[in-house]
Amino acid sequence: MRIAQVAPIFESVPPELYGGTERVVSYLTEELVRQGHRVTLFASGDSRTSAELVAVCDRAVRREREPAAAVALHTLLVEAVFARAEVFDVIHCHTDSIHLPLARRCPVPVLTTLHGRLDIAGLDPLHREFAELPLVSVSNAQRAPLQWASWAGTVHHGLPLELHRPHYDAGRYLVFLGRISPEKRVDRAIAIAHSAALPLKIAAKIDPADREYFALEIEPLLAAADVEYLGEVDEAAKTELLGGALALLFPIDWPEPFGLAMIEAMACGTPVIAFARGSAPEVVDPGITGYIVATVEEAVACVERVRGLDRRECRRQFERRFGAARMAREYCSIYRNCEARWCRRRA
Repeated sequence: MRIAQVAPIFESVPPELYGGTERVVSYLTEELVRQGHRVTLFASGDSRTSAELVAVCDRAVRREREPAAAVALHTLLVEAVFARAEVFDVIHCHTDSIHLPLARRCPVPVLTTLHGRLDIAGLDPLHREFAELPLVSVSNAQRAPLQWASWAGTVHHGLPLELHRPHYDAGRYLVFLGRISPEKRVDRAIAIAHSAALPLKIAAKIDPADREYFALEIEPLLAAADVEYLGEVDEAAKTELLGGALALLFPIDWPEPFGLAMIEAMACGTPVIAFARGSAPEVVDPGITGYIVATVEEAVACVERVRGLDRRECRRQFERRFGAARMAREYCSIYRNCEARWCRRRA
């Protein structure tokens, strides 16, 4: 198939450090190329890919020294995509909603994967207006606010099997990986580690919008001797950090659409202790790849229980459920269904 992958340009594809959507787009793009498809990736110019790269800016928005006009650049991005629409069999967008008016008028099928939370004001009328356009969710839980929407399928994220090397010896510390923000609840992770009498390593990004929260609520907690803040880490450091941990703490307090950190931990053979919000119950197999909890106290109790889990089985479950090849195959099936539906509509 001739496939266009359209990534947001906030980060490069893949990101150098933190970045969820762009990272998934990279894994999907590279696997589609490996499976023999002709893929064009629309992304920032500092992206790295084996597909054809079409860039509308030299560097990802986040890497610009001066504030960049993100909306303007994304408008140029979708114009570049749809100006070439007829050379593709399908266009796959990961850019929220900015492309929807052009997708409605496009001569080829356009599929949209929604990567964010869907309980935000305005999304209901937006997707009712564009109800004929097919959508993909990254978890079944993500769909809850828009159950009626035009869902073409749910595709869980996947990672290349060779990306992370598993570690099968249980570590002596806990780890938090992701973003420091109120909904990610790193404060809970600190409390769990303190109660379990284990060190905590925190590898996390701080967005500009969360800097005040970090300064007021989290930074004072980092003074504890058993808490180490590492900032953002690259893939190699992530493998060592996750693989050397006893468990990943995922103490979210929001409807997490997927949570890439959970399967990154599993890829390293490391179990996950996650709060029962959003996608976590879909991703974690209790008693196999970790535990699902409702309170800090339950999480503390599970810290000792994860020592008894088989880290090799954790890795095996990752390979069975969350590989990039499986993700690409599922998307290809949806692409073909979209093509068939599109042909019927045009006929």
